[in-house]
Parts: sequence; C-alpha cells; structure tokens
Amino acid sequence: MKEQLIIFPYNGNALEALDCIDESRYELLGFIDDDPQKRNKATGIKICGRDVLQQYPAARVLAVPGSPLTYKHRAEAIASLGIPAERFVSIIHPSATIGKAVTIGANCLIMAGVVLTSNAVIGDHVCILPNTVVHHDAVVCDYSLIGSNVTIAGGVTIGRNCYIGSGTGVRNGLTIGTGALVGLGSVVVRDVAPGDTVAGNPARIFKKQ
Repeated sequence: MKEQLIIFPYNGNALEALDCIDESRYELLGFIDDDPQKRNKATGIKICGRDVLQQYPAARVLAVPGSPLTYKHRAEAIASLGIPAERFVSIIHPSATIGKAVTIGANCLIMAGVVLTSNAVIGDHVCILPNTVVHHDAVVCDYSLIGSNVTIAGGVTIGRNCYIGSGTGVRNGLTIGTGALVGLGSVVVRDVAPGDTVAGNPARIFKKQ
C-alpha cells in the first residue's frame, strides 16, 4: 500500500521534488501553501491550506522551504507546521549515489545525480540540488540548502542553516559557519565565519553578520 505524501510549500524546491518521488511507494496528495493566490494555480496537483495535515493525519510530509532570501527562516517555517518528527520523510532520487556509512537525516531532499561518498553526514531538513558531490567525511548540518553542481571536498563542515550557491567548490577541511551564504560559482579556500556572505573566486566577504 502506498504512503500518502504532502509537500510544503509550493516553491521551486517542491516542484523539483516531484521528479524525485518514487510513485510506486508514495501517493502525492498535493502541496501546502499559505498564499491563497497560489492555491488557484492550474498545476494539475492540489495546492492546499494547512488543514490538509489534519485531514490526512497519516500522510508523510516533505518540507522544503527556503531560497537565498529566506533560507535563514527555514527552521521556523518547518516548525510552524506543528507536526511530530516522525511524519517527516526524506526523498532520494533513484539516480543519487549513496556511499558506504553515509548518514542522511529526516526531511531531506536529495536530487538527481547527487553523490554522497564514504562517511558523509547529512543532517535533518537538508536540501541538496542536482549533480552535487559531498565527499568523504564531510558534514552538512541541519536546515542547510546546497545548490546544484556544488563540490564539497572531504572533511568540510557546512554549518547549520547555510546556503551554498550552485556551482560552488569548497576546499577540503574547511568550515562554513552557521547561517553563512556562499554566492553562485564561488571557490571557497578559507573558513567562512558564521552569518557572513561570501562570493567570488576565491571567495571574499561581501557582508559580515
């Protein structure tokens, strides 16, 4: 019997999640979004209010809010659903490659072509876009968003609630501090302090916390 699935909110991450769902395992009930105008969109998939969580109490939930402008509020947005942790589900695209002893937390979205190599640790509520590689012994902490075609070298730590822009490379052994943002196409060759915004090749500070 298929598990019922709800995705929150109706955004780009959620639309890309559609390509990752195993339709033999999950029945998609629709999206949740707080914007009534979005609920009128003709997507072919229902866009509902939060009442659907009570209407289908056994449904699993994938929560993927966040963008470069809103990523710092991901934890609050996910917590606002008010559901127990066991309702969250991680979705992994079948083309993703998961190495030995890799750990993936709750409510993660791992998209097509992602490679997670030996001993990598992916925390809870993490979203990793297509064709990104997370190398051995790297850690991506809770609530972080990782763009597409990112290379995170061995032993790197991506702190809690970070945003790593698409096309970025992070040198081995570095730490990206909590709440930091790394701009598109950056090459990170030194640690990034918590809350800082960096970009460029090599990445330089654009904005300090």
